[in-house]
Amino acid sequence: MKIEVALRLAQEADLDLVEVAPNSRPPVVKIMDYGKFKYETAQKAKEARRNQANTILKEVRFRLKIDKHDYETKRKRAEGFLQAGDKVKAMILFRGREQSRPEQGVRLLQKFAEDVAEFGSVESTPTIDGRNMVMVIGPHKNKADAKAEANAKRAQNKAPKVTEEENA
Repeated sequence: MKIEVALRLAQEADLDLVEVAPNSRPPVVKIMDYGKFKYETAQKAKEARRNQANTILKEVRFRLKIDKHDYETKRKRAEGFLQAGDKVKAMILFRGREQSRPEQGVRLLQKFAEDVAEFGSVESTPTIDGRNMVMVIGPHKNKADAKAEANAKRAQNKAPKVTEEENA
């Protein structure tokens, strides 16, 4: 269709002729209300920004010589972060002679990664950063999925419970 014909049709319908795909051959145009089109695209962009969830890097610090209970507490904390869709930065702090034994730190971080493997996978292997050894673990599910799952669980818990006496 020629441009003149399309413009005439748009004017007769009291609408605008909007170029949708300018790079295609021939260019694609639509007859529509341009103000409404701009408003709807702005609303879609706003909704997409609102639903976008940012992944946060949470940090779990522990020493090379950590007791079993303290280790379990740190592990549970990291699992909670991973379930919420956040990344976890596991950091071992070395003091004094501990710095001459980095292989023990690697072993501890590998054990930590195996223990939380159900909820996340290793994104960066253990690396020494000054007096610290660092490893990053990323979640299996993204932040948006984790948020939706948490909201569904919360809604299910808030639903009124019906007892057998009320049904009778």
